[in-house]
Amino acid sequence: MPAARAEQPTGDTPPVPAVDQLPARDVLDRVPALVALVHGPDHRIAYVNDAYTTAFGTRPTGAPAREALPELSELGLLPLLDQVLRSGKPRTLKSRKAVDGRSYTFTCTPVAEDGDRDTGSGTGSVLVFATDVTDHAEAAERLRASERRQRETAVTLQRSLLPQELEQPDDLRIAATYQPGGTEAAVGGDWYDVITLGGGRTALVIGDVMGRGVRAAAVMGQLRTAVRAYARLDLPPHEVLQLLDGLATEIDANQIATCVYAVHDPNEGRLVYASAGHLPILVRDESGTVSRADEPTGPPLGTGGWIHTSGAIALGPGSTAVLYTDGLVERRDEDLDEGIAALERALAGATGTPQVVCDRLVRSAGVTADHDDDVAVLVLQHPARTGPAGDLFRNAALELLGGVEAAPRARAFASGVLTSWRFPAELHDLGVLAASELVANSLQHGTPPMRLRLRRTDRRLIIEVTDGDDHLPRRRRAEPGDESGRGIAIVATIASNWGSRRTPGGGKAVWCEFVLPKG
Repeated sequence: MPAARAEQPTGDTPPVPAVDQLPARDVLDRVPALVALVHGPDHRIAYVNDAYTTAFGTRPTGAPAREALPELSELGLLPLLDQVLRSGKPRTLKSRKAVDGRSYTFTCTPVAEDGDRDTGSGTGSVLVFATDVTDHAEAAERLRASERRQRETAVTLQRSLLPQELEQPDDLRIAATYQPGGTEAAVGGDWYDVITLGGGRTALVIGDVMGRGVRAAAVMGQLRTAVRAYARLDLPPHEVLQLLDGLATEIDANQIATCVYAVHDPNEGRLVYASAGHLPILVRDESGTVSRADEPTGPPLGTGGWIHTSGAIALGPGSTAVLYTDGLVERRDEDLDEGIAALERALAGATGTPQVVCDRLVRSAGVTADHDDDVAVLVLQHPARTGPAGDLFRNAALELLGGVEAAPRARAFASGVLTSWRFPAELHDLGVLAASELVANSLQHGTPPMRLRLRRTDRRLIIEVTDGDDHLPRRRRAEPGDESGRGIAIVATIASNWGSRRTPGGGKAVWCEFVLPKG
């Protein structure tokens, strides 16, 4: 290509020099970037400009770069110079901090000399061009530090809003784990909870607020608090989700969440649950067969207008159930069903305590410290108790038939059962009194069918009466002249705890419990 020629002057306009007519050294001496020219395979210094000298001091011409340019050696730039000479292609090393404490981006460009072109010697020179990017590097580091602080704040908030210690019901063994996303991922809104409802029943919750950062964690905290409040009402799972759906809309109409709310009743041997757009519960029975609770599932919380329904899945003695968030099974490069199927296979072979099962499932899913999504897992087991351990868990029930004469039969039945369970005399008498008052209350205010049930665990005695009327009793102050209204007050006074709930068939259950003495 012919060299560019200078434009001819017109009138008083000065001539514009062609690029190849500009003095190269004069240009390099004046540029603010650091420039060095090294020659040959041992990279002897041919030239350094003023900016380079100002940054790193003078360098003796003709000395090898390994000796005269130690800053390049410390940055690992000498092997890069070799690559440039061999390949004849430029290479760039981005944002490295040099010995002067500043950060530079180094570009190394091959320079073919006349002798190389004539003889093909392949020695040549390399032009080292360094741009000071200290301000940019410091700004980037400040941004990364800010992001780390924000993430640490979100993780701290997230962990503080999760249960610090899981409640451990009498009939279940439970463990859980939470793994935040890796350092490059903002923490999400995964949560879990275990809530003892009284009367031997337990609520289990797991959920996932869509989105990232402090906002998602804050919404999660509000939902978790609301779940605990609604759980105290002892409502069916679908009614709890219905209330949560309305609350989620009020908190933030643009923020949706998925959730599973399940209730375990040891007398029924199953989990009754409702799902708002969440992943299915998995249950491994005593034989190792894994079942998936697929239906019913409604849309996520916060969408509004959906009537949720409850379903059930068996959870008998020896069974293990797993509730989890999508971070455990969802991967960008595979279908979600494949991830759930892999979790089913892992659960089928996972034995041991709930914590051991929990850890094995997390490992089998490939979750590590740098995982790109939050993971929450809740594992519960209904142990199969035999021998002496089985003797500590007993049930007895009596159908209440025949009207008012059912009361003395109920007292005699309760007395006989508590005697056979070898309770101390004081606890025996309190249990008989509580059973008598609950039965009397049901006979006066309830409707058939009526039933008295006594249950003992290793920690407590539970007395429950069910009937066909759905009007829940409440504790009230009885006036001296009142002929009724004292039964529930008596039960509330002598028992450790009491409560009532509506049952699926349109009736109610009223219960109380006594903590057993230790030893």
